[in-house]
Amino acid sequence: MSQQPAAPPPYRPYRQVRAATPHTRAVSCVRFSPCGRLLATASLDGTVALLSPSSLAVIAVLRGHTDGIFDLSWSTESFYLCTASDDRTLRIWDIRPVLAGGAQADPGADRCVRVLKGHTNFVFSANFNPQTSSQIASGGFDCTVRIWDVKSGRCTRAIDAHSEPVTSVHFIRDGSIIVSGSHDGSCKIWDAKTGACLKTVIDDKKPAVPFSMFSPNGKFILVATLDDSLKLCNFATGKFLKVYSGHVNRVYCIQSAFSITNGKYIVSGSEETVCTYGIYNTAFDVDIEPQNLELALVASNIGCLDVLEFGIGNEPQYQSVFTAPTLPRVQC
Repeated sequence: MSQQPAAPPPYRPYRQVRAATPHTRAVSCVRFSPCGRLLATASLDGTVALLSPSSLAVIAVLRGHTDGIFDLSWSTESFYLCTASDDRTLRIWDIRPVLAGGAQADPGADRCVRVLKGHTNFVFSANFNPQTSSQIASGGFDCTVRIWDVKSGRCTRAIDAHSEPVTSVHFIRDGSIIVSGSHDGSCKIWDAKTGACLKTVIDDKKPAVPFSMFSPNGKFILVATLDDSLKLCNFATGKFLKVYSGHVNRVYCIQSAFSITNGKYIVSGSEETVCTYGIYNTAFDVDIEPQNLELALVASNIGCLDVLEFGIGNEPQYQSVFTAPTLPRVQC
């Protein structure tokens, strides 16, 4: 008689543990610092708030953009933060004084060290090169992918990447290549040094691709499309391995994240919900805290930020959904 497979551990659903309101308008993006000591939130009010992940207390506010901010990216060592804005610029912020001073840091200090100019329309996405943090990739409504030198602030490569706005850019773990997604329905791979297009992962024209990223090990690409689906692609072969459905994504550029536990799970934003998917079996953005699996953080178009408990020792084995609240606040 064949042995029955062991039953999966019981799933403990997300539950709200904290709430805060760091912005006056919609929260567009949230990012835990790689060191786990700070939480950065961006808003359509043009500011970035740096919060304590444990209490959601605001430690500092970064001001300088003249329009809304859509994306954030931390440098690998957590010293710098890059913001992408509708004012057509990117800004690099020095976060070292905040890390050193903690709650004693001057909350109003000007921490901007570089303003990156070159995009001719809204800047939609930004990503630090994880290998060196000396390079930033960006994508914008001008249909270009741009590569920047962090030290000089100079654009070293402007790539006419797509025929419609670029929605996402993301470096592979060794920093050698970049994946981009676009409203033109394509997802492409670029050489980070030469700007050459190495591969087209998807080119369906419709639906649009609002998000794409490499998996932590660099072996897979996660691609979202505006037909309520996520697709997992084998980077080496170009073949799609799995299509995930259940979330709602027809309007916004909703982002997703891989769980850091061996990359077993995908957490996806959705319009009013958050979904988790097992890789093997109107929330805009989702991030997983790097040092503690208890927290997932979600930003929405109504100005709220939700920090949710992930149930330690009982990770989701199957698809599950958490419904986000409808008030302009940050929640945990």
